[in-house]
Order: sequence, then C-alpha cells, then structure tokens
Amino acid sequence: MATGSSVRFASLSLVLLLHLFALAPFSIWARPASFLQDFRVTWSDSHIRQIDAGRAIQLLLDQSSGAGFVSKSKYLFGRVSIKIKLIPGDSAGTVTAFYMNSDTDTVRDELDFEFLGNRSGQPYTVQTNVYAHGKGDREQRINLWFDPSADFHTYSILWNHHHVVFYVDEVPIRVYKNNEGRGIPFPKFQAMGIFSTLWEADDWATRGGLEKIDWSKAPFYAYYKDFDIEGCPAPGPANCASNPSNWWESPAYQQLDAVQARRYKWVRMNHMIYDYCADRSRYPAVPLECVAGI
Repeated sequence: MATGSSVRFASLSLVLLLHLFALAPFSIWARPASFLQDFRVTWSDSHIRQIDAGRAIQLLLDQSSGAGFVSKSKYLFGRVSIKIKLIPGDSAGTVTAFYMNSDTDTVRDELDFEFLGNRSGQPYTVQTNVYAHGKGDREQRINLWFDPSADFHTYSILWNHHHVVFYVDEVPIRVYKNNEGRGIPFPKFQAMGIFSTLWEADDWATRGGLEKIDWSKAPFYAYYKDFDIEGCPAPGPANCASNPSNWWESPAYQQLDAVQARRYKWVRMNHMIYDYCADRSRYPAVPLECVAGI
C-alpha cells in the first residue's frame, strides 16, 4: 500500500512531466528518419534497393531509367541532413540530386543540391540553387575538395526565418539570406518535401553537355544512409513554424559563427567555379541579393 509521501511524490512527478511536455515545441520532428517509415518511391521502384532494413538505400541509373524518392511529409523550416556516397569513376552526364521542394506547379519554392557527374580523375561539382516564390536561376557551383564517391559524406540544408544554409560535412558552402525587407523573395510560406533523384542529364550536366554518358559503364549507383529530419511537419499546429524556441530559430543559427564564416570564405575563394551573381551575360545588372552587404 502506498504511503502518503509516495503518493505526493508520484503526483509531483506527473505534474513535472506534463509541464515538460507543455514547454516542448509542438510537432517538431526530432528522431532519425528511416526510408521505410518516412519516404516513398516516386518513380522506378525496380531501381531502388533498400539496405540494412531500410536504414540505407541504393539508387540505380541505367539506359532504361533512373530513380527517385520523396518524404511522406512536408516540413516548414528546420534542418535536413543525409549521407550520400556518389557514383564512382566515370559518372559524366549523371546527376544525383538532394533537394527540398514545395511540389507546386506555379509558385514553387525549392532548395537544391545537384551533384554533377565527371570524367574519371576530374573533381565532382555540386550545384546549388534557390527558388523563392517561383523565381529561380540562382545557380552556384563549387568543386568538392574530396572524392565524394570514396565514402559517405553529409549534406545538409538549414532553413529558418533568417537564412538558408547549405552544408557539406558541416562546412557552409552557400548562404541565402532573408532580405524580404528589400523586396527579395524568400521561401517561408510553403512547406517542402525532401526529394532525391538519380537521372540522366548529359545535355547539360558535365561541361555544359560536352561530356556525354558512357553507357558501357552502366549501371551507375548512388548510396544513401543516416536520414535526419528535424522540423515542423505540415499540416500541423500553426504555432510550430513560428515558434522562436525551435532550436533552428535560436540566435546561434541566425548567422554563421566565426569558425563557420572562415570556412565559408575558404570554400568561396578556393572552390567556387560559377556564381550567377558574377555572370554578366545572364544578368547585365547585378541581382539585388548579390549586392555587397546584403
């Protein structure tokens, strides 16, 4: 039979537990994702193979098809990470993509990683792009400073009310700031799904389409593991996406810290090979978001 003190202790513990639940941000995704639970195949099921009970997957590209998958839920702000091992050897003409997309036909929002295949011995190029309120054409490209086909590397997108940051192994390679006050679109109204595809794009992917796919090297494989999603699923409580207590909205994530800023500068100075901001043939007038200080 419980004593009075033990009953009071149990009641107090229950109150504290309920209080902690009340303080927690609503509907925040906070566990490692898995392919089986959190994603579905979008095309060519025969070209996607699950490994280790869905904790890893393999995408295949051959002359008959590529493949793709998407998250079962959409998210509004947060951070998405995935480890990818890219196609080894001669991968010219192939594109392995990891991106977020609102999946809307007219005014879409999208945040892209596109890994552009290469001829053997040449560096892998990663292209990033940002679509906001239907406006894209904001490509930037860097050559990766390692061989991304030799092992898994982590690729992440941080998305909050202040900026979007693309990371490679926690090194920021691109920052797109929220400058709505200056009339520059920023993606913040539409939830986005998490997509990945492996497909043929030899009309543009490698050296502007000069290097074509060598199908004698097919099939081509890309591998994925350690899916990680932290964000506000949609639909969900309206206050989740605007809750300032979400960790990704905290002051530490509103701008790059000193170490990240140095790494970012290093990438831009040593590995960037294309920036739409500097392309006067496409943009005779410098796009407003590219003006120094913005």
